[in-house]
Amino acid sequence: MSSEANAPPCVVTRSFGRACVLAIGTATPPMVVEQDTYPDYYFKMTVSEHMVDLKDKFKRMCERSMIKKRHLCLTEEIMKANPNICAYSAPSLNVRQDLMDTEVPKLGHEAAIKAIEEWGRPKTDITHLIFCNSGGASMPGADYELVKLLGLSPSTNRFMLYQLGCYAGGTVLRLAKDIAENNRGARILVVCSEITGIGFRGPSETHVDNLVGHAIFGDGAAAVIVGVDPLVMVECALFELVKASQKLLHGTEGDIEGHLREDGLVFSLQPEIPTHIATNVGKVLADAFEPFGISDWNSLFWVVHPGGRAILDGMETELGLRPDKLSSARKVLKEYGNTLSASVLFVMDAMRKRSVREGLDTVGEGLEWGVLFGFGPGLKAETIVLRCAPKLKVLKKNA
Repeated sequence: MSSEANAPPCVVTRSFGRACVLAIGTATPPMVVEQDTYPDYYFKMTVSEHMVDLKDKFKRMCERSMIKKRHLCLTEEIMKANPNICAYSAPSLNVRQDLMDTEVPKLGHEAAIKAIEEWGRPKTDITHLIFCNSGGASMPGADYELVKLLGLSPSTNRFMLYQLGCYAGGTVLRLAKDIAENNRGARILVVCSEITGIGFRGPSETHVDNLVGHAIFGDGAAAVIVGVDPLVMVECALFELVKASQKLLHGTEGDIEGHLREDGLVFSLQPEIPTHIATNVGKVLADAFEPFGISDWNSLFWVVHPGGRAILDGMETELGLRPDKLSSARKVLKEYGNTLSASVLFVMDAMRKRSVREGLDTVGEGLEWGVLFGFGPGLKAETIVLRCAPKLKVLKKNA
């Protein structure tokens, strides 16, 4: 008898369909800061009220940001107990890392619970966990802590992504797509949890771009469930992840950088960022949608990372987008600020909820095709071609 006859039968592990987002959950810390009063609060807490000119400049940044409020984990009590956090540059990494180790998995847990409840299946059916955080780094990481908080199986396959930044909301979906489509029956819990306390510091006359971050960044977490071939009458496919890609944008080296130092995560943000994103986005989109014969960007629904008002304005002008195209991104920016990797998932959640409330045919504002676009340090761009099922029926609880 040949060796082939004694060989075990071939086990088919690949899925048949495409990966879909099956549920979304978001969470924010209880502390809310109003943008119009934040400059006074920030300069008071950092004992910098004598920097009158710099405070006036910061007020103008906040006024132009289009942000109404943000959520933060770094409370007044924590800052008073740890004054080094409020200095521009002072050894404080230990305190910051302790905050991250506690609050990052805690906030991620809140978002994950909401996503799992909406998903409708027991959490024991989760096969993989992808956890993303742009700030600290510990071993074992926030993924390990979340497994304990949720009570997931110890055999859950985990991926922990640190230090990626704002584009990572697309990265985690790209990774989840590959896992789901190559492991039949897989259900991936994806969590992005961001706490900006790792980079909080007082103002500096020589590092003014530091203030830009303090004017726009907020804390938040978002979670999604990703899988293939939704169970009928149990799971609901929201967005199909048709194609995913990452690209380095030409001529943008050094635009956004972050370095972990003794005094925390130090950001560098260059003023050319909005221009560089606007001038590159057309080519990125053309490459992504060429196989589908789509070149009318107003025919798509847009799930865009709300990196800042100038970035959204620049993209809108460069691509000739109608004002309503980026409305979900602008709403999220207004209500939460820039929550780094979680932001684009907040936008996805806001879009589908509004689509359901308005009785549209799909969660993509009634349209079939859409794009998720994220960008961050590098500059790197993450682009995901999205598709909604026609006449998609979504449970009203999602609204």
